[in-house]
Amino acid sequence: MSYRTEEVAYVQPAQPAASAQAAQAAQQRSTAEYRALDAAHHIHPFSDMGSLNRSGSRVIVKAQGVYLWDSEGNKVIDGMAGLWCVNVGYGRKELADAAYRQMQELPYYNTFFKTTHPPVIELSALLAELAPEPFNHFFYCNSGSEGNDTVLRIVHQYWATQGKHAKKFVISRKNGYHGSTIAGGTLGGMGYMHEQMPSKVENIVHIDQPYFFGEAEGNLTPEEFALARAQQLEAKILEIGADNVAAFIGEPFQGAGGVIFPASTYWPEIQRICRKYDILLVADEVIGGFGRTGEWFAHQHFGFEPDLITLAKGLTSGYVPMGAVGLHSRVAKAIIENGDFNHGLTYSGHPVAAAVAVANLKLLRDEKIVDRVKNDTGPYFQKQLRETFANHPIVGEISGAGLVAGLQLAQEPKARKRFANGGDVGTICRDFCFNSNLIMRATGDRMLLSPPLVINKLEIDEIVSKAKKAIDATAQQLGIS
Repeated sequence: MSYRTEEVAYVQPAQPAASAQAAQAAQQRSTAEYRALDAAHHIHPFSDMGSLNRSGSRVIVKAQGVYLWDSEGNKVIDGMAGLWCVNVGYGRKELADAAYRQMQELPYYNTFFKTTHPPVIELSALLAELAPEPFNHFFYCNSGSEGNDTVLRIVHQYWATQGKHAKKFVISRKNGYHGSTIAGGTLGGMGYMHEQMPSKVENIVHIDQPYFFGEAEGNLTPEEFALARAQQLEAKILEIGADNVAAFIGEPFQGAGGVIFPASTYWPEIQRICRKYDILLVADEVIGGFGRTGEWFAHQHFGFEPDLITLAKGLTSGYVPMGAVGLHSRVAKAIIENGDFNHGLTYSGHPVAAAVAVANLKLLRDEKIVDRVKNDTGPYFQKQLRETFANHPIVGEISGAGLVAGLQLAQEPKARKRFANGGDVGTICRDFCFNSNLIMRATGDRMLLSPPLVINKLEIDEIVSKAKKAIDATAQQLGIS
């Protein structure tokens, strides 16, 4: 969408053909040159840089649809949609055009100082149309991590407006992921992140995750186990004191933790407990939002109603950084009617990001991409995975819905016995995938898939076929058949 009030023409200076070709050639480097520069100057996220620099990074140079190409010409199918985010696929000209038009007209202005601009107004109205009815107000940031930082500010401000200043504790889950800032990392329950972060945010505590395959004991059914894990929330509230607890936050399904889908008894019980003790319920929709499960928002798939939702990734399909927090009407009303909300970021509601988000959400809506995930490609993806890996010697379960799935690798699948060195096994499998030009992520001994939502059935077949070859090769290397 263009927000132009007048046409502004930009004509690039003429350049002789030979000189243009020379300039292009000068910009191209060999893979070895790229790797050397990368190793010399770039610190990667979540990486052992010594090991990475010795092996050399894979240099991705272009993308289209569900495919990537590296600097050596290899075509790779992206089973992870980047980092769970490229929902409309790569190469959508509509999004590039939206960014270009907006950059020509209003490349930047803030929303401080009693100002606003058309892109952020249009985006807010469109989100209110697409989100469930209670969500009519949105605060903008740059990422899911910043969104969850913002959630903490909103939660504490909300209870202050209610005169309940003692409500300061936020309860989260072990092995949950809510970002990499100090606040997001504290909210998340991943021990290896906490070990590198001694300066944690106060008043954040954790309960156990609803991970049936890895943690259920005895003869509990998945439903009984999920209910028991949900009831840990009530026990923790009573331990702290309900008057001291502000909120519970959880991903509807745990994404980075392994695509862990709780049984149907889990979220209704979580919601019941939050309502009973007057505690805000926060759904981290950074991965699940915008169609991943076949619903616009993952909490709709699980059938519960949160008070706050954190958004990012699929909001712009990753084309530009943007995050948001959606506020239930009763929370928004309290914030709006009670003075200053002293929180904001230089790029809150950035006009270019907002314009791209509007174009992206209209593609998801108008091309009925989310509907197709729910009714066509999602069921096909889940069926193909379950049929292909039924009775596989090292696949213990497949969890997921729509176009997201977690495949549990296990030493004895029927006994739910995991590998003692699960992280090593997952890495072996991931490397087999990578070397076969499939991006499939490993979290410990769980293999994760989350392809672009525009994927077709032939491309799904390609992913499943390559995944099977990689998992077969992993079993063979482990001596299991």
